[in-house]
Amino acid sequence: MTKSVPAKKESDGFKLRWNNAKQYFVSVYNELKKVHWPNRQQLMAYTGVVLVSVTIVALIIWLFDSGLSLLLEALFKAFA
Repeated sequence: MTKSVPAKKESDGFKLRWNNAKQYFVSVYNELKKVHWPNRQQLMAYTGVVLVSVTIVALIIWLFDSGLSLLLEALFKAFA
């Protein structure tokens, strides 16, 4: 025979979710207190490094794209 399990009250589910959400945000807050936040000078330097890196990668992609476009255009003209 099977045992019948009493149904949970809807308020119990809400309380459980509320406590889980509250615990999550408390732990997030505690972790954020451990983060080493950069000062303004470090932040400016890191931002500069990111911008220069993105620019270099964009130029490399643009060069490869232009080269492949020229190559494909030459192939199409030669065989079309």
